[in-house]
Amino acid sequence: MRYELTDIIKVVLPLLLAGAILWWMYRGFQWDEVWTVLQTDMSWTWMLLSFPFGISAQVFRALRWHQALAPLGERPRLSTCINAVFLSYFSSLIVPRVGEVLRCGILNRYEGTNISRSVGTVVTERVVDMSMVFLFSLITVLTQIPVFMRFFRSTGVSLGSIMQTFTATGYLVTAISLLLILLLIVFLLHRLNLFSHTKGALIGLMEGLTSVRHLKHPILFLLYTAGIWLSYYLHFYITFFCFSFTENLGAIAALVAFVVGCFAVLVPTPNGAGPWHFAVKTVLVLYGVDAVSGALFALVVHTTQTLLVVVLGLYALLALVFTKRRNPIPSSAT
Repeated sequence: MRYELTDIIKVVLPLLLAGAILWWMYRGFQWDEVWTVLQTDMSWTWMLLSFPFGISAQVFRALRWHQALAPLGERPRLSTCINAVFLSYFSSLIVPRVGEVLRCGILNRYEGTNISRSVGTVVTERVVDMSMVFLFSLITVLTQIPVFMRFFRSTGVSLGSIMQTFTATGYLVTAISLLLILLLIVFLLHRLNLFSHTKGALIGLMEGLTSVRHLKHPILFLLYTAGIWLSYYLHFYITFFCFSFTENLGAIAALVAFVVGCFAVLVPTPNGAGPWHFAVKTVLVLYGVDAVSGALFALVVHTTQTLLVVVLGLYALLALVFTKRRNPIPSSAT
């Protein structure tokens, strides 16, 4: 019963948080105007052009994962890795962060891949990805300091006046998001400790964590990583050309919104729903977009990109139905 209650909380709490933030952001929204924008004032061509980069980001992730498993003697089919990644994103729309464990389970089921080792490679991937996020953040800060200073001088706006534009609810949303990120880190560390109770699991996990040290082509690993994050960025940046109020903001403004959005999705809600909307809208307002248009951009882009994740996930489910399972490899089992 305790596990059932825990599972329910894992699903319901993130949904409630996302729903509360979205309700607060879009209360009093003129939905008739949204429909008009979607029909007449938005370029769907640009939105469709962004889709290939959303797909390539996940494919590059599968390619990198496939490479990281090779030094461990694990050689799953690349198609299974791709479908596992597609399905991991899809499942995380229901239960945040569950996809990372699920994709390891899929490889174990269809390829006989050792779960401990594959989890270790996933943890390593996350370390690499966070390093990329911090690199993006550093580039953003260094390139935007002059822009922010010119903005403050020309408008007479100060940091204090920006902070004053936050309502009490805005501060509350930010505080709750930061707290949930901290709780997520504690939860993951706790689960990792439980997972590593057995000696065999711990050994497999450490093998996965250190697998990148034995890569035959480390440059290729870095290229895959660059491909992942360039694809993520282009998937987002191209959507700026869908709307008249964002098409002229430029690549750097999109980079700022992208980086802030990357941190927002750390909050455990389905696909970052709620915190991501709040963060992206705030950045767009900083660049002169009115609050209503900024909220509209966040809503349309996030919804459309989430639908792409759903389509890829459904494709993966169908593909796995027709995937023949391999027998487990005895030497990989621990």
